[in-house]
Amino acid sequence: MGVGKSTVGELLAGRLGVPYRDTDDDIVAAAGRTIAEIFVDDGEAAFRAIEKRAVRTALAEHTGVLALGGGAILDADTRALLSGHRVVYLSMDVEEAVRRTGLNAARPLLAVNPRRQWRELMEARRHLYEEVASAVVATDGRTPEEVSQAALDALELKEV
Repeated sequence: MGVGKSTVGELLAGRLGVPYRDTDDDIVAAAGRTIAEIFVDDGEAAFRAIEKRAVRTALAEHTGVLALGGGAILDADTRALLSGHRVVYLSMDVEEAVRRTGLNAARPLLAVNPRRQWRELMEARRHLYEEVASAVVATDGRTPEEVSQAALDALELKEV
């Protein structure tokens, strides 16, 4: 959350000359509600089911840069689908997360004691991110342009 996946994803897509897509945007468009509203109204399990379908559809349809929500990798089927793709895990530490997002309550999984919850989420997810990642790119103290270049370098991709 707040790692810059949308910004970096758009930059990467532009540099590679391919389309950009974000499954969070797909979910919001299909549901007609924000992700926070889905969490509150329907619960996390319902959101994760919607997210799983959105990721599966996007992976089948989309040929460019695809950004996934931070919890998408919680599903084993989604992780298996990602195994055939180049995946970049954008990492950051809690201090950078605080600086970028303020760890505000608009993020449903961080509504109470955001620092602790962010750390707990990362402890639970980091190994899953690393499991699916073709490359890990640290974003701390870097501009989106620097992160996108590091991702290109890590994946050994060339700009168009």
